[in-house]
Amino acid sequence: MLTTVPSVAPLRLGSLRVGPPVVLAPMAGVTNAAFRRLCAEQGAGLYVCEMITSRGVVERDEKTLNMLVFADVEDVRSVQLYGVDPYYVGEAVKVLAGDFGVAHVDLNFGCPVPKVTRKGGGAALPYKRGLLEAILRSAVAAAAPYGIPVTMKTRKGIDDDHLTYLDAGRIAEDAGAAAIALHGRTAVQHYSGTADWSSIASLKEHVGIPVLGNGDIWEAADAVRMLDATGADGVVVGRGCLGRPWLFRDLAAALSGAPVPALPTLGEVTAMMRRHAELLAELMGEDRGLRDMRKHMAWYLKGFVAGQQVRASLGMVSTLADLDALLAELDPSQPYPEAELGQPRGRQGSPRKVALPAGWLDDPDGVTGDLADAELDISGG
Repeated sequence: MLTTVPSVAPLRLGSLRVGPPVVLAPMAGVTNAAFRRLCAEQGAGLYVCEMITSRGVVERDEKTLNMLVFADVEDVRSVQLYGVDPYYVGEAVKVLAGDFGVAHVDLNFGCPVPKVTRKGGGAALPYKRGLLEAILRSAVAAAAPYGIPVTMKTRKGIDDDHLTYLDAGRIAEDAGAAAIALHGRTAVQHYSGTADWSSIASLKEHVGIPVLGNGDIWEAADAVRMLDATGADGVVVGRGCLGRPWLFRDLAAALSGAPVPALPTLGEVTAMMRRHAELLAELMGEDRGLRDMRKHMAWYLKGFVAGQQVRASLGMVSTLADLDALLAELDPSQPYPEAELGQPRGRQGSPRKVALPAGWLDDPDGVTGDLADAELDISGG
């Protein structure tokens, strides 16, 4: 078990200093203002809003704008933006910076969801090098007057025969991006298998801008191992923090050279659950907030002895009072289930063929057809 390591240098993104170099990955339906605040209370880092679409921002779509809610503790407002049209992406950056005080924009080129890739978006887009460059240059140019950094996140490629990450890194650097984050999986893998950290090391050797590693960081020790193995400048954490916001506390300690705190007891976990539910109720109202909390219950209690009836009731909880009564039935002294350490959390699934537009792989430099539909109705990922 990791105790201490030498302090890791802060991450520099333009004028922003992120220390320790830890970034919360946007996750649809999870990384709203309540969850971001909960994670930020645990440790320093950069906490990114759920992914939103550029057209949704520019066209002032109500659903999209409603996602642009920030907790008062978020000193740096960070948003992940998705888009396929350079014009809309640039205009969206202007709106985010000028109207919403956003201080960091991350561009998503890693989404493997079929309804996105089959239209040429997400993880499919970096295969089209000219389009990727145009989008990045538009975003960077729009952000420049506001002095905010633009970064991008991508995957290794569509599949092992169509790897795009090295070209994407070069294009991002040439376009003026402040950093690139790489999830060490292809789109075919989705979230299955094991992340290829060697690809992160290769990208780090290939570009001069900061590289952030993403994939299979379940514990603070994993982040230390990744940084040591790849030379990356920081880490992006997604599924590993589901039901475990204190992972950011552990990461902050490990990457600053301090001892990693002891694992929480069930009583400490239930206190975190209660805090999470309270923040969701403040954000959405008690009824909607508690309904949103239901999906987090199994993540928080993974590996604990809780009883089938209590688990089932927590999955239907609708008020804070009901939540309090159910949590009171659990044994607060129960130790953390160490068998769960280092184990995958959240969605995994299996490899699946990537849906692509007809003829998409014929020419990496040409784009035919209208990509507009790749951006409709997918705010949040």
